[in-house]
Amino acid sequence: MCIKSAPKLQDYFYELPDEFIAKYPLEHRDSSKLLHYENGSILHKQFTNIAELIPESSHLVFNNTKVIPARLHFRKPTGAKIEIFLLNPLLPSTLIQQSMESKGPLTWKCMIGNLKRWKENEQLSCEIDLNETTYSIQAKLINRENREVELSWSPDDISFAELVEASGEVPLPPYLNREAEEDDKLRYQTVYSDKEGAVAAPTAGLHFTDKTFEELKSNGISVEYLTLHTGAGTFQPIKHNNVIEHPMHSEQMVFSKQNILNLISAKGNIIAVGTTSMRSLESLYWFGVYLINGYSDTFRIEKLAPYQEYAKLPGKVESLEAVLQWMEKNNMGQLIGTTEIFIFPGYQFKLCNGLITNFHQPGSTLILLVAAFTHGNWKEIYKEAVNNKYRFLSYGDSSLLWNNKLT
Repeated sequence: MCIKSAPKLQDYFYELPDEFIAKYPLEHRDSSKLLHYENGSILHKQFTNIAELIPESSHLVFNNTKVIPARLHFRKPTGAKIEIFLLNPLLPSTLIQQSMESKGPLTWKCMIGNLKRWKENEQLSCEIDLNETTYSIQAKLINRENREVELSWSPDDISFAELVEASGEVPLPPYLNREAEEDDKLRYQTVYSDKEGAVAAPTAGLHFTDKTFEELKSNGISVEYLTLHTGAGTFQPIKHNNVIEHPMHSEQMVFSKQNILNLISAKGNIIAVGTTSMRSLESLYWFGVYLINGYSDTFRIEKLAPYQEYAKLPGKVESLEAVLQWMEKNNMGQLIGTTEIFIFPGYQFKLCNGLITNFHQPGSTLILLVAAFTHGNWKEIYKEAVNNKYRFLSYGDSSLLWNNKLT
């Protein structure tokens, strides 16, 4: 599939009054509104209706990443404040799960607030109290240009995940324009979050409760979990009118062998809960394309991978079976990869024909994904949401969108 015409950023804006941005979550997770879109028809529901709107035998795929309190604060002896925003680990491993479990020194790529006041190789320290023990945390700037920071702590009898949970601040999206509060540690997290490593929540999942899962199960709807650690790049605005020039961020994904088997055997709808799950599932298909075409056996999906010419474009099952065979050949129980896949109008979806998602920023990569999924009808959907006073962005209301034109 080649790119016939590049989307223009100017076509993907809409008017979003500031009062429509949900600065705080509702008291109850499942009390949000739900916009249901299918074949040009729009219905207004409540999220509590979600189970009855999904056909029996459908298969919901959730992202079980867990947001870490990625903002760490230090103060120099002079009084200058330095903020370290964790982006992704570099040493001793680039694998997020291993880094979060580590009890030794780590090097992370970071965004750094007040960088000009922090000298290279200068060590900062702070103390926290946890479990009746005082821990000393050290941070050293080891590469100013690349924003690389070495972090260590003593005593080193707790994991890095435990350390940041006790000392860090929740990295709320910048458009909320407020400081994180204690309640955000719980509410900016799905009830099924499990694998630490994200710096942004998979917000489509914030609406789900234990009761929702019970209703899905009683309605014959199956659920499963993959992992994509959402990065800060998800908030990076598009600055080029020719959107193809936008530098997509790379995010780490983890699939189990059972994930692949379940997707192969799925007979009903495959519904992605959130754009992160969608990006992961579609990336998995393209890895199968890589394998079948002998293009690469590295699970790294580049930005424009779906828009290249391939000798063969397999069906969903054939592609997933190629991935499964490759895993079995290499004796792998799980598949770890990265994706910077860019989904915009013209993309042909391969695995997912349903998407549960919130309402996104004007001119964002996520609006482009929704526009692709709804075959250009996103403006009508968003106009309806604005006219009906839906709450927008991370803490806002939800939508259930259908695409009945899988290739």
